[in-house]
Amino acid sequence: MLLYPLRYLWWLVSSIRRSIGRPPDFVLFVLEENLPALPDPPPPLWQRFVSRPRLSVKELGERFDAMARDARIKGVVLHLRSAGMSMATLQDLRELVGRLRKAGKRVVAWAPSYGTGAYYLACACDEILLMPTGSVRALGFSSTSLFLADGLARLGLGADFVQVSPYKSAADPLTKSSMSDELREQISWLLESQHEELLTAIAESRLLDSAGAKELIDCSPYGDDVAVEKRAVDRVVGEEGLPAHLARGAGAPVSIGTWERASRKMRTPPPTLRLRKYVALMRIEGTIIDGRSGHLPIKPPFEVPLVGDDRAGDLSVVQVARQVAADKRAAAVVLYVNSRGGSSTASEAMRHALAVVGQRKPIVVVMGPVAASGGYWVSMPGSWIVARPGTITGSIGVLSGKIVTGSMWEKLLFSRETIARGDRVLLESDERPFTDEERSIVRADITRIYNAFLRLVESARKMTSDELAPIAQGKVWSGRQALERKLVDELGGLDAGLAKARALAGLSDKVPMREVRRPRRVIPPLAEPAPAAGWFGYLLEGFSLLSAAPALAVMEYLPGDLT
Repeated sequence: MLLYPLRYLWWLVSSIRRSIGRPPDFVLFVLEENLPALPDPPPPLWQRFVSRPRLSVKELGERFDAMARDARIKGVVLHLRSAGMSMATLQDLRELVGRLRKAGKRVVAWAPSYGTGAYYLACACDEILLMPTGSVRALGFSSTSLFLADGLARLGLGADFVQVSPYKSAADPLTKSSMSDELREQISWLLESQHEELLTAIAESRLLDSAGAKELIDCSPYGDDVAVEKRAVDRVVGEEGLPAHLARGAGAPVSIGTWERASRKMRTPPPTLRLRKYVALMRIEGTIIDGRSGHLPIKPPFEVPLVGDDRAGDLSVVQVARQVAADKRAAAVVLYVNSRGGSSTASEAMRHALAVVGQRKPIVVVMGPVAASGGYWVSMPGSWIVARPGTITGSIGVLSGKIVTGSMWEKLLFSRETIARGDRVLLESDERPFTDEERSIVRADITRIYNAFLRLVESARKMTSDELAPIAQGKVWSGRQALERKLVDELGGLDAGLAKARALAGLSDKVPMREVRRPRRVIPPLAEPAPAAGWFGYLLEGFSLLSAAPALAVMEYLPGDLT
């Protein structure tokens, strides 16, 4: 409050400076990599000099909103590259484009070539432009699964897992040589759901009926020589020819500039005091682990389940939840969940802390690309759940097991000898698979946790056991399929979640949303922090999660991002 007059004076001087001159007519955005939904947390000081911050969907939306308020800006050019994005992220971006178009701005998509993801996003724009010699590549969806059991066996490695049902297939890549019927069934219904979303988008954009949209997909790819004729794109034009193309009918030259140039000439709203109520934004992103949250500064060059992912630790998330619960200014909570799950004990610790928050203020869960298994577990304290049609969710199930390394040491001619006391102390040993007795113990344990999971969902979603049983069993659903099965309440993104949180708390539309960071001071009870892990430490930790003592509530990797 003491600094507010200075902030207001700075805004006033800045507004005068910005009013001199004008921003470009069109603002260019190059989308060349996957966009996270929320801004990356501030990295350690040393990392700020070796990596550049990524543009998030939330920040892009704020930029679009600023341009929508400025009558001098006519529109946006989206330069699209083949960046792997999930269906849910693409739907976030399509919503931003739609909102900008409703504000009267022209949105043009341009690309050297269009894959399925880029084309799906382009279909939300006013125009789809293609570079000469470019193409609309083969459109559609596919998912490739890799099964490592036979290859691991040649190395003397194996995996022994127990799952609640064949649909809980997270360990299948390690335990099977080929795709099970249950996994094939799941992938098929997920791809069918995504295919329907693409068909609808193409039909609306290209003014086609369902049969015409299907024909456009099935007859792809299209080179630049036929793309316009086949109505796949509106015009073939080089990037250097964009100003002339955008100026058609305008009667005057059109300028295209970057956001950095435009932002220097755009007026900003006056600063506000931060003494009033707000909606707290929390996030649970990455593999759910027992410990502290963290992420690798550099991703490994290969993808292995649970290895190299961001980590959402219960020690970190619980601290934020306790802080929000105690903050009287935080009138409601939007919880963003983007996680395939992980440790069942960490998921339950987070759920417990969030339930305390939920007793004091409404929680609205907004699901990102994936909120399944443990990611669905931690969503149960929510008064309302919002998901994108392309969100992957569900996977209500549990599995537990271990990586077996005994034969590997024999192949290496290494000798291992173990001396133990206790009849079952070697149950989790990596030297051998489970015995029949041990397998029955593990199955009883995951059945106990699975039943607890079912009871949580039944209570939170107000479902009977007969309603839940057919859609649980580890089965994975798209957001639209989850809505039909009462697993979520609404299709949308962060904006829809914020609107619902405000409504549940009786707040006005002007109440802001602010992300809550982990408190600097410990809010007890809290264990001592674990030592920081380097890249190799994260690798080993990822494999140890696969052999974790607590049951895993984690979802398989399917289907992949779109390019």
